Amino acid sequence: MTSIGTTPNPYAQYGSAYARAAATPSLAATLSGDGTAGDLSASNAATNLTLSDAARAQLAKTPQPDFATVTNDARTTLDRLYTVAGVKAPIVDGKTTIDLSTLDRRSLFAISTNNGGKFTPDEQAVAATELKQRFDKAMAPSLATTRLTGDYSVSYKAALDYLDGASDEEKATATWASQRAAVLKGVQATQQDPTTAPSGIAGDPVAAALAGTMTPSTGTTRDFSSVASDVRAFLDRQKSEAAKSGKELVYDSRRKTGQLADLSSLDNRSLSAISLNQDKKFSGEEIFAAKQELNTRTRLAVLDALKQSQSAGDPRQFSLGILKQYSSMSAEERQAANWTQDFQDAAIKSYKSTSTLLSILKS
Repeated sequence: MTSIGTTPNPYAQYGSAYARAAATPSLAATLSGDGTAGDLSASNAATNLTLSDAARAQLAKTPQPDFATVTNDARTTLDRLYTVAGVKAPIVDGKTTIDLSTLDRRSLFAISTNNGGKFTPDEQAVAATELKQRFDKAMAPSLATTRLTGDYSVSYKAALDYLDGASDEEKATATWASQRAAVLKGVQATQQDPTTAPSGIAGDPVAAALAGTMTPSTGTTRDFSSVASDVRAFLDRQKSEAAKSGKELVYDSRRKTGQLADLSSLDNRSLSAISLNQDKKFSGEEIFAAKQELNTRTRLAVLDALKQSQSAGDPRQFSLGILKQYSSMSAEERQAANWTQDFQDAAIKSYKSTSTLLSILKS
């Protein structure tokens, strides 16, 4: 690393929580399992578990169903949801009666645009609302980071990434093209000056969100005790399946016998429920395994932020990555990872001091 004079490392203030998260030897051992750093290309900074680059590449090779098939499947799913909920419409007395969270973005787009004429106006409205909420959720960490640091580039880049993740059918619409053109102008403006909010861009969804006009998400966060109960049932099912095979469910990969518990499909809030064990539902082995999995994901998130900073040639991106990660975490996840308010404040201070240093160097 190149240092300039005796300027102190702006990240040294992060304290013990960051030091544990970014410890290279622990990270290397975790990644490879044999004491070598291994391939770091699969790291990611998502709060919830996401697919590795290798997995994404494999999925990219898998032929996707045509849009007619997606539409028919969406119709079938809606009918099934009505049966399960005991209703005949998605909106009754002004309230939504079904949960569309299991549908992917392409299916929701098929419903919202009434592809094939298979969907009612209310179904289109509910699907459009779900799509809007997903955009809001995807943008929330970046918007929070922008408000904390005054760096608008992080929000515009997040919006551009979200739009570019659309299906080919969605990309073919005038609405998508208009939104992307607006966001791209914002990205280009922030490349010139990330500390000034782009203005005068027609149809800019980021500007609307930052101005507070974004429609609040109507989704509610599940009670943490309920999350813990679900995770308890999840682990018990694994234990039962192991017993059917005459094996013991174990939580230590070093064990030579038994079936190793799989926590990879759990999101970070579920892992936090095990780690914090507020309702005393979990054993010491289960708690230790959950903490290990959380620590691994935290290290990968920190490493990804560092890699983004290095690839961009902008040391501020490291602090921004940390802040985005912090903003995306629930209160329980922060507690389990020991990411306190002081940790966030230190990241903000680091960002600002680095920005000041870069401004001095440029002048």
